[in-house]
Amino acid sequence: MMKQPLFLLMVLILSGIVALARQAVPVSLVWKAKWIEAGYTEDLVSRPAQYFKKDFVLAKKVVSAKVYVTSHGMYEAEINGSRVGDAYLTPGWTSYAKRLQYQVYDVARLLKEGGNTIQVTLGDGWYRGVIGYEQKNNFYGKTQALLFQMELGYADGTRELVLSDGSWKSAGGPIRYSELYKGEMIDGRMAVGPWFGVQEKDYGYSNLVPTENEPVRKQERFKPVKLLTTPKGEQVIDFGQNLVGWVRIKARGTAGLVISLEHAEVLDKAGNFYTDNLRSAKASATYVLSGKGEESFEPHFTFFGFRYVKVTGYPGPLRPEDFTAVALYSDMKPTGTFECSNPLLNQLQHNISWSQRGNFVDVPTDCPQRDERLGWTGDAQVFSATAAFNFDVSRFFSKWLKDVAVDQRADGAVTAVVPDILGGFGGATGWGDVATVVPWNMYMAYGDRKVLEEQYGSMKAWVGFMEKNSTGGLWAKGYHFGDWLSYRTTDDDPTDAITDKYLIAQCFFAHSAQLMINTAKVLVKTEDISRYEALLARIKAAFVKEYVTSSGRLMSNTQTAYVLALQFNLLPESMRASAAGYLVENIRKYNNHLTTGFLGTPYICHVLSRFGYKDVAYTLLLQESYPSWLYPVKMGATTIWERWDGIKPDGSFQNPGMNSFNHYAYGAIGDWMYKNIAGIAPLEPGYKKILIRPQMGGGLTWAKGSYLSRYGRITVFWKLESTRVLMDVEVPPSTTAVVEVPGVGSRDVGPGKYKFEGRVN
Repeated sequence: MMKQPLFLLMVLILSGIVALARQAVPVSLVWKAKWIEAGYTEDLVSRPAQYFKKDFVLAKKVVSAKVYVTSHGMYEAEINGSRVGDAYLTPGWTSYAKRLQYQVYDVARLLKEGGNTIQVTLGDGWYRGVIGYEQKNNFYGKTQALLFQMELGYADGTRELVLSDGSWKSAGGPIRYSELYKGEMIDGRMAVGPWFGVQEKDYGYSNLVPTENEPVRKQERFKPVKLLTTPKGEQVIDFGQNLVGWVRIKARGTAGLVISLEHAEVLDKAGNFYTDNLRSAKASATYVLSGKGEESFEPHFTFFGFRYVKVTGYPGPLRPEDFTAVALYSDMKPTGTFECSNPLLNQLQHNISWSQRGNFVDVPTDCPQRDERLGWTGDAQVFSATAAFNFDVSRFFSKWLKDVAVDQRADGAVTAVVPDILGGFGGATGWGDVATVVPWNMYMAYGDRKVLEEQYGSMKAWVGFMEKNSTGGLWAKGYHFGDWLSYRTTDDDPTDAITDKYLIAQCFFAHSAQLMINTAKVLVKTEDISRYEALLARIKAAFVKEYVTSSGRLMSNTQTAYVLALQFNLLPESMRASAAGYLVENIRKYNNHLTTGFLGTPYICHVLSRFGYKDVAYTLLLQESYPSWLYPVKMGATTIWERWDGIKPDGSFQNPGMNSFNHYAYGAIGDWMYKNIAGIAPLEPGYKKILIRPQMGGGLTWAKGSYLSRYGRITVFWKLESTRVLMDVEVPPSTTAVVEVPGVGSRDVGPGKYKFEGRVN
């Protein structure tokens, strides 16, 4: 038998090898390449893409070739006419001045003995294109630049470098402009050239970091489900799914013919193409034909959020076979499945998943279609637990959390968007708490304490910011978004569903303090445990003194107030049952409808289930009229809406200034659906120990769910036969589970497949 110390050493060595393989970069990478920029006078109005070229000769047989590349702007690289890699929108979006990612590609198969050509195309991207609702231009810099280093290994054992430097050439070409919001224009008549020299630049390498998250890749393809002629005479394609990406088209026509594709999420009540909610985003792809037979086009350095495409200028009638919608998002591995006997809930799960796909495009954005598409921290915070059920988001969030930390203000405030393009604006409750909530959620989902170690300084700084801005444990100052987009009544008292922003701040102050206690225990930081326990006691005492009556009523008599106070345990034990009763009373007052916004919605069903109101949770979930989760489903949504009533019952729209139809925040109910309907939850970090406790209700006759944990797949299937409950359960290797069988009790089980039978009343 292998001795324990030797076995542990081998495990550590293998873990290190796996870690290096994931980085796919040598630890000792030394940059020899030079930053280069175009050497010609650029068109600063339309700012077309820039092309860089290097010709070189290989006199010997190549056995290995790795390219390390990054850019100011987005890049696509080719060697001998073949695309390098299958990643898009590279190098991704980070806080560029502090963290600029580079990518690594194995390109040996693209090289040949004799003459070779490298060509790299740069678009503006996030670096210098228009970004944000404030329409900021040149935010990170005014010029595009390339850094390219290829390391060659020959059969005779010698090595050589091919580097970006003054020997390269630069030129303009067919991509006439390319921006995230405006879109892209490609002129098929234009060749790349004429070629000019380049300028070497000394931008240094100190901010360069290897890419650790999955790249954005092409994913699902969609063919048109319907070709429409709208009442206005517009030629419109319906792809049947609100998605994020672009459309690839094929066409034949005369040279100079201009084809335009405009993108929209919805049609208006009359059936016409609707883009008012895109605000200033033009969201169009324009192609000029070369006239040389059948031509294919797709964008390079932009993306759109759309279900519908309006086509103008196309030669002849539209043909479905000439149009393909291509979904683009970070290449996360699917991990969770959920299905039940209610088709509306299945569509809701579908919508949650597709909003995650469309908004996890290298950063977790609020929306993918209008002139915004920013990494709002509040949205990511509330959705992160659900996100980790649907897909493996461990590396996706690990990368983004590093930008949360580097963009964090010196006083500890977390910025409202990350990467921060709003000049340090931040410090809002529920948004800043992304610094504590997401690392903890990732630890619980994947069991890797590394994320807590890496983010601990950021977590402490955020709680420190709240503590510095509190008095006697009460945080009642500063700007807060509050329970964003909560229901607003239209009766005589339009404020009775609005929760006091400082009450909410106090709740999240307590939540983050508790997460600091949890994290300090995991990392064995004994002094911090005691300090944060004392802080949490002060926070809770201040909350009760400031906001709670002797009977457990809250100053803000709203659903969100009770939900947050109960979810984060701010009330004494003796008051919790009555407070839960007040919550149910409020729900009944609104005829079993939600009034919660971004911060209250994720927890409301969890609180109801915890305090014995499972049936009320199901009633809320299955409510079909506004405001509810299923109202958009009944209105034909294929993704989650930003507002409960993005489209009103009469077919009119909410305020077009802020009315996204692909916005995942309210999809946070997915966490409850997995944990309570399917009944899968971690009892220990990473699902080392699992709780399987499905809660039957809502008229459901069956449900099934699965989750691919680090140890293997967990599956649960249950169905009702009169009063009998039949359950099939699978527990993966190296784990244990507590299975609670209705009417029977709990069972402790190890790995394996099991069948259980229970009873319901």
